[in-house]
Parts: sequence; structure tokens; C-alpha cells
Amino acid sequence: MGELPDPVPGPYDVLVRVHTAGLNPLDLKLRDGAFKPILPYKPPLILGHDLAGEVVAVGAEVAGWQIGDRVMARVRDGRIGTLAELIAVDAADLALMPVGLTMAEAASLPLVSLTAWQVLVELGQIGPGTKVLIHAGTGGVGSMAIQLAKHLGAHVATTASARNADLLRDLGADQVIDYRTEDFASMLSGYDLVLCSLEGEVLTKSVGVLKPGGKLISISGPPTPEFAKVAGLNPILGLIFRLISRGIRRRAKAAGVSYHFHFMRADGGQLSQIARLVAAGGLRPVLDRTFPFAETNDALAYLETGRAKGKVVVTMSANSKE
Repeated sequence: MGELPDPVPGPYDVLVRVHTAGLNPLDLKLRDGAFKPILPYKPPLILGHDLAGEVVAVGAEVAGWQIGDRVMARVRDGRIGTLAELIAVDAADLALMPVGLTMAEAASLPLVSLTAWQVLVELGQIGPGTKVLIHAGTGGVGSMAIQLAKHLGAHVATTASARNADLLRDLGADQVIDYRTEDFASMLSGYDLVLCSLEGEVLTKSVGVLKPGGKLISISGPPTPEFAKVAGLNPILGLIFRLISRGIRRRAKAAGVSYHFHFMRADGGQLSQIARLVAAGGLRPVLDRTFPFAETNDALAYLETGRAKGKVVVTMSANSKE
């Protein structure tokens, strides 16, 4: 822990007092240097992508936000740092908190719900009658994606430990497959989309459950050359991504399906749509544990165990319970 000067908001920024900060596996990966080619952060670095808090200042060119607004956000790449008391956020990344949520619940939503939205709505175009497999259903993304897919009218299967089956069915899963004792690849077929947060054999075997024209969407990799192009990355990285994703892309093509790597982005407009869905009861936060700011390292260590059912959140102030 340390003291830094207060951030100064730019003309298109909003200064937010952070009450709670949601943690994500992305924070662990950045801490360990896993995404250096994509996100070349340099230490010292304040981690944290998700926040819930209160607007305390508004940039000169910002309209629509006022001091005192209760907001949530997944702040954009290059400007992270929600594990702090104050942060200047691009106004386009913010959404009003859904009425009735605590700060901790609101901070658990942005990154995971935006990921689910972008995979299922944007890329997957999931609707009534479609079939979706969501791996690691008790994770932060998985618990949101199950609810959203069900809200969109899909049949939802998920992989998880059998002890979590009741929780997952309560979230909307139609079929829960115990990854310890059951083989999802031999049990499922004819699916429209697989959302995979795992690599290796799970990713490879997921190709086989898709129907022709189906989509395998990974949020953990390997990245593709198409992603490098869209992200404006160095052409050399595009070549590297072509090589490391060649196996899964070939396997997908041979099966008549497509493979996509998705790296979610901040989007206050989408987050506002999600907030309205939460307020209407179509989605609910899934919160595992909260930690005080002084125990942030313990919170990251707990997240790293992979045992969390839903989200892990750090509380920055006594007001976080409001």
C-alpha cells in the first residue's frame, strides 16, 4: 500500500471515489505478466478493472453525469487501477448502478457481465431455441453467462463440480455436467455456441459438441491473427498468434465450425443495458466473498485458488455496504 497524488480528471473524464472493486482472473494475469504483448503495462501498476462508487468531479466536456451519482464501470484498458480510493474514468465507460444493489454487488458485475453480453449477444446472436455450453459455470463469467443465455431463451449446459449443481440450476442451467466424473464431449452434441474460459484439452474437445456453423468462443486463448488485426497489434504478434492458434483453428475448420478469441472491452452503453436487466430481475449478482482493502493480497490469493463461486470483491470504505 502507498500514497499517490489524487488523479486529475481530463475534460472527458469523471472522477470516482471507489467504494468497492471487483477482482478478476485478468488481474492475476496482469500481475504475472501474462498479457504483456497485448497490454504492455509497466510497473509500478495499480491493478483493478471493476468498480462501484460515487462521482466526485466531472470533466468540462462531460454531459449526463453529476456529482453524487452512484456508478459502476469496467474501466478501459490502459487506464485501469480501481484498487485505489480515487480513479479518473472515461465517462463513456460508466453506467448508473441498478437500484437496490449494494456497492459490493454492483462491483461484481461489470467485467463478467460485459464479457457474457459481448459473447452471447454480439458474437453469438443467441436467441430462443439455441443451445449453449458454458464451461466453468460457477466462475464469474460463467455465472453471468448462464443467466444471460437463459434470459435470451437458450438451452444451457455447463460444466462444474457436482457439489455446485443446485446453485447452477438455480441460475438457469438446464444440464450440469460434473467435470470430475463425466465427459461433456460424449454427452453433448448439436450445440450452437460454446463459451470456453479454459485451454488445452477442454478447448479442443469443445469443437465436437458444436453443430456445423457453430461457434467456439474462447476468452482465455489462444489469440487469433484476426484478433491481432482488430486490436491494432504489431504484425509480428499477428504471425505469432497465427502459429499458436493454428491447431484449434484447423480442428474447428475441419468440423465446419468457427473459432474466435474474444478479449472483452469496456462499454458503458452495454453496461447500462445490463443494469436495466438487473433492475428488472433478469440477472442477479453472484458474490462469493468480500475482503477489506488491507487484505487485497489475500483476496487475490483466494481468487487464484479457483474455488470462488461467483465474484470476489474488495471493499475500500465503510460506505461500501450502502
